[in-house]
Amino acid sequence: MKLWLVLCLALLCLELQNCACQAVKRRKDVGENPKRPGGKRVRTRHPDLSERKSKSQSLLTQVLDKGRFLRLGPSTTLTPGRSLELRCKGTNMGWSYPTYLDTFNDSRLSIKQSDKYSQLILTSTSAADTGSYSCWVIVCDGAECHKDQDRTYTSYIYFTDKDNIFVPSAIHFEIVYLRPDSPAVVPCRVTEPKAVASLHREVPPEEIPANGTLVTYDPTLGFVLQQPSPDHQGVFYCKAVLRGTPQVSTKYQLLYVEVPRGPPFASLEVSPEFVRGGENINVSCTVLGDPEADVSFTWSYPGQGFRPTHIQTSWRLVNRGVSYTTRVSKSILTMADVYTADYGSYVCKAKNKFGETTVTTSLKPT
Repeated sequence: MKLWLVLCLALLCLELQNCACQAVKRRKDVGENPKRPGGKRVRTRHPDLSERKSKSQSLLTQVLDKGRFLRLGPSTTLTPGRSLELRCKGTNMGWSYPTYLDTFNDSRLSIKQSDKYSQLILTSTSAADTGSYSCWVIVCDGAECHKDQDRTYTSYIYFTDKDNIFVPSAIHFEIVYLRPDSPAVVPCRVTEPKAVASLHREVPPEEIPANGTLVTYDPTLGFVLQQPSPDHQGVFYCKAVLRGTPQVSTKYQLLYVEVPRGPPFASLEVSPEFVRGGENINVSCTVLGDPEADVSFTWSYPGQGFRPTHIQTSWRLVNRGVSYTTRVSKSILTMADVYTADYGSYVCKAKNKFGETTVTTSLKPT
């Protein structure tokens, strides 16, 4: 009897073990070796987390020595004096870089487009090259092309130089306009993000603290006055300290502007108002407007094209009211030895980036 009981228990254990092995085999077949329609088993490849993450990363890379590449982040610190080579994957790419490289038509900069990527090369880099470098995909629909905002990649590159803590500028005395409706930037950018910078007024001598609300500091921009007012006018400079060494920036003249942005406000005047034959006349077209808005003038008058005239254009900044600055642009048309054919309408068209204004006056005989 006991022998029969032991034999039954042994058979039961053997059967349970066989079922467990079959279950494990079925799970393995389903999870790792699904069958294709042809009957062959293939291994399922689960995407790596790092691969999925890389698809959203920047396509902007720096070419290092020996064919190595470095994917650039939001900011990068480099040593000046070497050549900078950036690449951006794509068949039709656009670039942006510090504007002064275009202003001075710098031959150190070159951009080339190949079949698979676009290449930007800047040789003999210096602290002045510190700034934002971007590339983006250009999307075209026929003849119309535009920048793809979703595929734009940017890195702010610092070219750290112990002799130039501030980014050098060709202008030794810059004007900063203060407007009541927008923040103003005192552009004392640094070449080393770890430098400690401060803003100072020259007269009366005082430091303007960056409290994070009314005055903020960004090493890629400078000091930002969030709510400019007439009290911020004057001469300012920045001071930076790096590893115990102080340095002072160029000076900035802050001027308060309270002129509405829009088409030119123009007026026209003839001197003298009534003329006799043989006299000389001056027709003045004067525009008051935004200090940063350049104005161009176009004239129409009797005998235009064959009548000798002289046109002189100039502009200057003036203080108006108690504490704000405006720009006066003027074009003067001078005509000598007036005679009958010169009488009639004189038209001045003034144009700026916001629009244009046309004014007319008449030249009459005495």
